[in-house]
Amino acid sequence: MKAKAQMNPSHVSDAFATAMQLHSTAIHLLRAVRSKDRASGIGPAQLSALSVLVFGGERSLRELADAEQVRPPTMTRIAAGLERAGLARRERGKDKRSVRLIATPKGAKLLREAQRRRVEMLADALTELGQQNTRKIAEATELVHRAISSL
Repeated sequence: MKAKAQMNPSHVSDAFATAMQLHSTAIHLLRAVRSKDRASGIGPAQLSALSVLVFGGERSLRELADAEQVRPPTMTRIAAGLERAGLARRERGKDKRSVRLIATPKGAKLLREAQRRRVEMLADALTELGQQNTRKIAEATELVHRAISSL
């Protein structure tokens, strides 16, 4: 924690308890929406790697492995699966030795459909909470985003 000595001890305790709750909630949220990913027809590792390519642009296998926090041999297998499915393709880099992985239009469409299913599931849950609570969650989401932007 930053500047712990300057903070009120009860604030540090409150921050830690809130962080624990947020951590648990984030895990449960991801597990809940991940249930919708089965409809995409590919595994979670491939879907996650495809997400990096669609939203972040082309990557070398090393860059993609780093982004996904896996070892290069693991990413090679994931990338091969994406290629076999027609969701990504390899392309020679500028120096002719490097290889870049690029999402295909089919891959981008599949990923956007998966994202839509997840977001619709969340929107349905938020709708059940009512407009006032949804606004509170929107405000809290912005605060969490600001808090983690420096991590």
